[in-house]
Amino acid sequence: MTVAARWVRAEWGPLYGTVREGLAGRRAGAVAMTLGAVCLTGVLHVAQQWPWGMRGVRDLGAVRAEDPLWLALLRTPLSLFVPAPDLPVWGALVQVLLVFGIAEICLGRWRTLAVAYAATLAGTLYARVGIALGPGHPLGLPASDARVVDTGPSAAVVGLAVVVALRYGARVTAGAVALAMVVEVLVKENLAGKEHLAAIAAVLVLYALRGTRQRHARCGVRQRPRSSGAGSGLPPSQSSSARRGRAQRRS
Repeated sequence: MTVAARWVRAEWGPLYGTVREGLAGRRAGAVAMTLGAVCLTGVLHVAQQWPWGMRGVRDLGAVRAEDPLWLALLRTPLSLFVPAPDLPVWGALVQVLLVFGIAEICLGRWRTLAVAYAATLAGTLYARVGIALGPGHPLGLPASDARVVDTGPSAAVVGLAVVVALRYGARVTAGAVALAMVVEVLVKENLAGKEHLAAIAAVLVLYALRGTRQRHARCGVRQRPRSSGAGSGLPPSQSSSARRGRAQRRS
């Protein structure tokens, strides 16, 4: 086996095995939520092509920093699946199908949705903070970005890709995704690129907190004192009585 083949197996082997087993066991049922998300994204794209549909999609799922916060929070769940009207929809559909599908198999349906929502919400909240900081701040944004619609599914896709890659040991892949988003901001500084970085930062914090909680749980299990009846199969009181009985018989 060549060095490249060994690297590919080490980087993507566990992830590939999990996805293959999931699809082999449940087939389309393993990605049922993803298929629904792809259909919803396609329907929203088609609706945006008509004046009546565009108004409805904007009222229900278009998030801007100039909107009241309560309204933005109400629209954020649907905004996950509203593709940018000025970009090819096939790119968004392929991203959702691949990344959401892999995440649904590897993380589970509800955890996938939670990570996707957290990534999108991080971008939404960052836009407000960035505009408040102003263009003179390294993390700031110009006031004109307040009227720009948020990223749609792309922030969720980026966040999910990083979380899945880290969980299955594909650290080079996770780093490559993050680096690509940094390059995007450096080459074409816009709201979408910075929202992607905010999404990555949010999911990294969540991933670190999860790891810390798991380590504390394992330490608690190891440090838990063993009961006096451990190993006897009896409750502590009965175990101590049994030891006293053996001691009396020996005397």
